[in-house]
Amino acid sequence: MDTIASLFSFITWPVSWVIVQFHTLYGAIFGDDTGWAWGLSIVSLVVLIRICLIPLFVKQIKSTRNMQVLQPKMKAIQERYKSDKQRQSEEMMKLYKETGTNPLSSCLPILAQSPFFFALYHVLSAIASGKTIGVIDQPLLDSARKAHIFGAPLAAKFMDSEATVHALGASLLDVRVVTAVMIVMMSASQFFTQRQLMTKNVDLTVKTPYMQQQKMLMYIFPLIFAVMGINFPVGVLVYWLTTNVWTMGQQMYVINQNPTPGSKAQDHYLGRLLKSVTAHGEVRGRTKRNTVKRIVSKGPDRNDIERKFITGLAKLGFAAQEDGTVIKSDTALAESEGGAAQRRQQPKRQTKAQRQTGAAQQTGAKDTDSTESGSKTSLQKPDASQDDKPKPAGKPASGSSRQAKSGQRKGPQRPKHPSKK
Repeated sequence: MDTIASLFSFITWPVSWVIVQFHTLYGAIFGDDTGWAWGLSIVSLVVLIRICLIPLFVKQIKSTRNMQVLQPKMKAIQERYKSDKQRQSEEMMKLYKETGTNPLSSCLPILAQSPFFFALYHVLSAIASGKTIGVIDQPLLDSARKAHIFGAPLAAKFMDSEATVHALGASLLDVRVVTAVMIVMMSASQFFTQRQLMTKNVDLTVKTPYMQQQKMLMYIFPLIFAVMGINFPVGVLVYWLTTNVWTMGQQMYVINQNPTPGSKAQDHYLGRLLKSVTAHGEVRGRTKRNTVKRIVSKGPDRNDIERKFITGLAKLGFAAQEDGTVIKSDTALAESEGGAAQRRQQPKRQTKAQRQTGAAQQTGAKDTDSTESGSKTSLQKPDASQDDKPKPAGKPASGSSRQAKSGQRKGPQRPKHPSKK
């Protein structure tokens, strides 16, 4: 770790200067040798760095949005090359190159603040060794060595020996307890930050290498920092815990205000937006109007959550406009009610047993009708036609047309004239 930190020694002077300036401010309030003065100086250093990284964070959000826009194309590539994983990866990389999207953009804030992290580690290691560094002269060095955060010296580490800890004016138990708690909190905040990104702000209908990367980071980063944390000074643990908390809060704000399309966060956000429109009769806020504007511009390409939102507006009698506003529309309400009525009038789907029972009942009814109609016909048919026609003498009456000989006319035969017998 010391070797890596020495590579960033060029930034040691500005980091130490910023810490000293904040220490001068907080020292006038809490005292120069207190842990509050030095600890808050490190926290203020983190806040200043993260404010400077906001443009990079905005770039990260835009790159993430580009990944979301590309998800339908990614899904098409996955379906096309389902059995060829290598070709699938090649087509994904080609798509990233054509659109200028970087899947590793989520790591940019961490990479950007790494030099400050290692420079701070270098400063605290020098304080633990009793060496002046940057703008920290001997009086400031003595003051920093006396500073304790919950009983643990600013420069103490979890793996320090008892002699080293006693030289800093503390007990080994205090140092181990404080550093262990801070390591657990640091790893837990890192894990929770990645987890809420994966569970709330990702479209789970499309599986992409980006999602696999985020899932891998969710488990690897906390483990890496937990293992490395035992070699971090208390001041560095304060730095990293602060930056994790900042990242978690920043991400929660983005998820609540600008969620990923198709994610659970978007469903919750549009539900809150629908309640707001119901209460006020309009879309309040530029951010919310921009959200409605994007949904309207998608047209038939809307996802299920966005279609649900548009349908909810129609049921309330509102129609979303292209500029992100909503207006009262009786047509939208009528269409919504008409569609609901049409859906209610549709018959329920019958089971196979019900269909077979119905068919059997219909067949039985037909047989009954045909029997009754046959009996009525036979009762109404007069027998006089048979009695009126004389039968030929010496020949029995024909039983049916099926008994007629070949060559003879079917049906009742006309009797021959007596003169032709």
